[in-house]
Amino acid sequence: MRPIRPTLAARRGRSARRRLSPVLAAASIATALALTATACGPDDGDAAARASESADIGGSGGAGSDGKIVIPDELKDKLKERGFDLDKWRGGEWKNWDRDKWLREAKDFVNPVIEGLWDQDRMRDAEEPPEKPVDDEQNWDDAGVSDPTPAPVEAQAVNTPYGDNSPTSGKLFFDGPEGSMVCSATVVQDPAHPGKSNMVWTAGHCVHAGKKGGWYRNLAFVPSYNNEGLSTAGLETAAKEQVAPHGVWWADWGQTSQQWISQGASTGGQGAPYDFAVIHVTPEKGGDGTSLEETVGGALPVEFNAPETPRIASMTATGYPAAPPFDGQKMYQCQDKPGRLSVKADDPSMYRVGCTMTGGSSGGGWVATGQDGEPALVSNTSIGPVKAGWLAGPRLGEVAKDVYDGVSKKFANK
Repeated sequence: MRPIRPTLAARRGRSARRRLSPVLAAASIATALALTATACGPDDGDAAARASESADIGGSGGAGSDGKIVIPDELKDKLKERGFDLDKWRGGEWKNWDRDKWLREAKDFVNPVIEGLWDQDRMRDAEEPPEKPVDDEQNWDDAGVSDPTPAPVEAQAVNTPYGDNSPTSGKLFFDGPEGSMVCSATVVQDPAHPGKSNMVWTAGHCVHAGKKGGWYRNLAFVPSYNNEGLSTAGLETAAKEQVAPHGVWWADWGQTSQQWISQGASTGGQGAPYDFAVIHVTPEKGGDGTSLEETVGGALPVEFNAPETPRIASMTATGYPAAPPFDGQKMYQCQDKPGRLSVKADDPSMYRVGCTMTGGSSGGGWVATGQDGEPALVSNTSIGPVKAGWLAGPRLGEVAKDVYDGVSKKFANK
């Protein structure tokens, strides 16, 4: 099995490889059942260099008198402690992935804004990172209770405009050692700021590489990416407003489970039951104080005590699959009654649904009817087989709630 991983930016005409994982460039990866922690691809150096030449680095410090985002002193100090110079970072030092430079602990998350880095070309072009496939016929019975493999469910294109039909969904872009990558993500409610959330839910492997790596860089969320569902050819001449109708929102904080950080692997499913993450975002250009939730017109509640699998009539998984036959530019959904998948006997069982979405759909939200009878996010795409046909996602419990509450509390007074 392989994780659903990110897609990498590639303008050199390379054919996309199959995987399911995050990818910072506009195309997502489709790594099969094994969880993907480091979905990266070759770096689009020219685009990054052009962006960084005129980029302004910002953070969560708000807007300055000139309207640009100002990076807070505490973040500057943190980068200095780690040997980072902001000017050098802006000029390309963020591409330094030496082990000593790749921050990995939970407290180490830093993500200075580089304005203009994620232009429409860099978002559109993507390539999957190399990955080792896992046997699709792997026997999971030894791990615990797994239901029979579900029949494939054909992914259905979401009607456009996406902002009207799935307004909380979007794409997450980021950079890793091998280049730009992409995942899917969902706007969720913030208990500390009702109606004004800036919180986004995704997979752990879309923000952190797991046990053999650290935090990805340049994480940015684009809600309703390619809102009108333009073709790849159409996107080549599209205005940025068509590609990113609600703008680009940079992560100013992110958290994932300690289990993912210590166990997560790019193949095999290790860490998958804890493969979730929450990021807090801020608009690239500072904005006028309008929250992400207000901007897109909604945010999903998160259900941490969803009914047992047999009691759930159906779940809907949403994402931007990128591996063939998909191209990562359009939003799709699968709806199915979930079954159980046990990866490791000591870990919680996961939800599993039939679905033909491929890499790039990683991190996308799974929605079911919550305890109050209303739609709620109950999981996210984590892993799938080499040959597309089903997806699996973690069942959210106390560990997931701690991650969610931690992000909310960090910004409760801001």
